[in-house]
Amino acid sequence: MTRLLLIDPPEDLARALRTSPLLEEVLVETAVTDVDALRRLRMRSYDVVISSPSTPVEADLVFIEEARLARPGVRPMVLSAEAAPEEVIAALRSRVFAFFSAPYDIPEIVDMARRAVQATEWHEGIEILSAKPDWLSLRANCGLLTVERVVRFLSELGKDIPEPSRDEVMLAFREILVNAMEHGGEFNPEQVVEVSAVRTRRTIVYYVKDPGHGFDPTELPHAASPADEEDVLAHAEQRAGLGLRPGGFGLLLARKIVDEMIYSERGNEVLLIKHIV
Repeated sequence: MTRLLLIDPPEDLARALRTSPLLEEVLVETAVTDVDALRRLRMRSYDVVISSPSTPVEADLVFIEEARLARPGVRPMVLSAEAAPEEVIAALRSRVFAFFSAPYDIPEIVDMARRAVQATEWHEGIEILSAKPDWLSLRANCGLLTVERVVRFLSELGKDIPEPSRDEVMLAFREILVNAMEHGGEFNPEQVVEVSAVRTRRTIVYYVKDPGHGFDPTELPHAASPADEEDVLAHAEQRAGLGLRPGGFGLLLARKIVDEMIYSERGNEVLLIKHIV
């Protein structure tokens, strides 16, 4: 049986996880403290464990190491009342599956828990090349699960960016990352993309390099034409409703969100530049 263990969770989150159709075949149990959670982990197998939002991130990471000694295959998710960029990076180094700080988006946590339950080979999905709060460089394997995990960590690092700019720039970055993995890496988990996120006082820059021979948006099937640009959001939503990828519409959407989008000569490297007011 698939099991998920919550530690001292907010009541609304516990209720959402127990009642979500996404987790209808998952047994959701609750532990009162980290000590109680470790006792349970030593008694039986759990697929996912979600930390208490009332404990410091440093304590959560210590708990996760203990949890892995009891259950090496457990997928840990961290909830935090607040988190500094250094703590998000520490969680990434500790191979945490996903990280969320308040205010919590409960549907997003539920969806990520569903992904964690279903995940198998995820440990090597993200490799840190260099990590500072203002400059993070990663190597990530080509898979949609890795996309969501990378986007989640970078969203946390950009928590100080005012909304709606933060959500918009993350949407643009996600579309570029998916395109790199889809068209450059063919969603082959043995292929990797390189990602960097750089922050200055007034600018955020994302760099993505895919393993392909080059990326030409004009050659994509179903690519959007310039005439579609005025209604790109509506088109993207219509395609999503049909279960279709945005394709060229996604690239137009990214261009409309960021201030600059620059491709290398080969077309397998791209810079997204967004000025933060």
